[in-house]
Amino acid sequence: MIPSLYRLGASLICAGALLATATPAAADAGYPAKPIRLVVPYAAGGPTDTFARALAAGWSRQLKAQIVIENRTGAGTLVGTEYVSKATPDGYTLLLTTVAHAVNPSIHDALPYRTIEDFAPVGLAARAPLVLVVNKKLPVGNLKEFIAYLKAHPGQVNYSSAGVGSAPHLGAELLNYMSNTKTVHVPYRGSAPAMADLIGGHVAFMFDSAPTGLAQVRAGTVKLLATTMAARLPQTPDAPAVAEVVPGYEAYTWNAVFAPANTPPEVIRKLTDTLGATLKEPALQAKAVDLGLQLEANPTPQALAQFVRAEIAKWKPVAVAANMKAD
Repeated sequence: MIPSLYRLGASLICAGALLATATPAAADAGYPAKPIRLVVPYAAGGPTDTFARALAAGWSRQLKAQIVIENRTGAGTLVGTEYVSKATPDGYTLLLTTVAHAVNPSIHDALPYRTIEDFAPVGLAARAPLVLVVNKKLPVGNLKEFIAYLKAHPGQVNYSSAGVGSAPHLGAELLNYMSNTKTVHVPYRGSAPAMADLIGGHVAFMFDSAPTGLAQVRAGTVKLLATTMAARLPQTPDAPAVAEVVPGYEAYTWNAVFAPANTPPEVIRKLTDTLGATLKEPALQAKAVDLGLQLEANPTPQALAQFVRAEIAKWKPVAVAANMKAD
């Protein structure tokens, strides 16, 4: 009798161990069982939304479940970001955001969420270079002459941007911070009016996304002086990187995916694996070229976590030096 009970108990223990071991795999196999919402804290039709929709198309195929884009705008990116931070951590509500996520702690007095603690990183998807363009009448012919001109006219040269805390704003203030120059920021509601006033001569220069900025360069309406990644861009091999004159300079926006904190690790793993596979799809890679994006080769949660912390540390002193505050 006792040996039989012993064998029964041992069998139950083994079965329990097997069940415990299988649980993550079972959860992974059952996910996703319904559509996933990818929250974009930007308006429909903009560059972030455009990339999100292209990404969602391929990612849906990889996950074998529909990914639905949900634009939640307001208070910069705070409304959409807060929404995801408070969502059920089950993998069915995700956030695709930008460099604003790392800058917001420095330009807002308070946030309705915790930038690090309230999110589970899924993966960095893409980086978006900027270009430095100037009004055609500005008396400079290259980047060195431009920086010399700024130093000779402190506080007298103005520039436009797509708004406070936007990537173009950050790019210009990083240049001020690292080259010891002082320029005057003129914020606009979007890059289109900012570019229009640059062309019209109301401002002297701006940083813009590579596709829209280079379109104006090709049209002959502005002059290209430099690009903002650490190395020159393949599409503009004759234009220097700012870092060639200002060592260490690098400015760009980015697109990364986050889930609410406490999302199960097996769900994060499946999201990350399928995100990586999506970024390798030829269709998305072709779309990225059109959008001026550089896709990540192997996104991981660990790399994104380190990246966001580094971005927060990078932009905080720049924001403080520029007295950068959200409207």
